[in-house]
Amino acid sequence: KLEGLKTIAVTTNGINLARLLPRLKEAGLNAINISLDTLVPAKFEFIVRRKGTNLSSKATVHTLLTNFTCLLYLQVNCVVMRGFNEDELLDFVDFTKDLPLDVRFIEYMPFDG
Repeated sequence: KLEGLKTIAVTTNGINLARLLPRLKEAGLNAINISLDTLVPAKFEFIVRRKGTNLSSKATVHTLLTNFTCLLYLQVNCVVMRGFNEDELLDFVDFTKDLPLDVRFIEYMPFDG
């Protein structure tokens, strides 16, 4: 409700998004940045270190888009990691090609010296 505020955004891995979305929508959220490094549910649980649903199905993302029509922007960020998910790049392209969102591939940069 701040004057001049045009965008309220959140970055999420999607685990709690379904539960929180109604309140976020009420608060004026209009942009979502989803961190999704894999479309494989077991790998997703490994990354986030807990069980939970993820946004790795087109049906789930489509539901998000149709139930949240006030979105100005929806983006998926995928950190590409050798030996873990580089074999999924074309799957991500296929997954997002018919959806009104952007997918951004980010290089994994280990900080080990």
